[in-house]
Amino acid sequence: MTEPVLDLRGISKSFGNVLASDDVSLDLRSGEIHALIGPNGAGKSTLIKQIMGELAPDAGQVLFEGRDIGALGAAARARAGLARSFQVSNVAPEFTVLQNTMLAVIGASHRVFGLFRPALKDRALVEPALALIARAGLAGREKVLAAELSHGERRKLEIAMALAMHPRALLLDEPMAGMGAEGAAQLTTLLDGLRAEAPILLIEHDMDAVFKLADRITVLVYGRVLASGTVDQVRADAEVRRAYLGDDV
Repeated sequence: MTEPVLDLRGISKSFGNVLASDDVSLDLRSGEIHALIGPNGAGKSTLIKQIMGELAPDAGQVLFEGRDIGALGAAARARAGLARSFQVSNVAPEFTVLQNTMLAVIGASHRVFGLFRPALKDRALVEPALALIARAGLAGREKVLAAELSHGERRKLEIAMALAMHPRALLLDEPMAGMGAEGAAQLTTLLDGLRAEAPILLIEHDMDAVFKLADRITVLVYGRVLASGTVDQVRADAEVRRAYLGDDV
């Protein structure tokens, strides 16, 4: 078995008397979608912040491609290939889909441009941006202002911008939130195809999407791992059903 792309070992974090992360261990492997689920207040957001370098754990290790990245800040982790959709996108509502995506391409290239307008004519920026827009299912929407996009389209734009970072792993926090059935189905198809480009740690409350997409699921409750395994294993776990899924799944 290959080494994990992302490997959390015994992550713990307290805020006063509140244990937000309680000896959490999980990993993300090449080509997979690993869903992290749990009720509100389970500690999912705190765990993601520790993965991304926004919070330092009190104990434990975050390994990325076999390297302990505990000493790296958030920007350095992003440059190393850890991408989170809502962190790296920063969608500018006054810019078009193409302009937003080009900004992400510029950020990923580490090139310096004095003026944005001349950069819009640079084929070395325009062509990869157009490819990313098409990859995210937004072809034909390049000239539309981000402010005019539907919620689902904006999520697709965020993913296009995250992909501009050439991520080695993607962390997506509730990408289906606020979507209708059609938008969620389209995004599910998009994410299903992305796993081959970069494995995905998916935080999501839409259990239909989770069950369709996930290779493995980890259930977090009160900051600790309640269960981890395949979809069938987690769905069959009596303790998980009592704590989170209910009896109708």
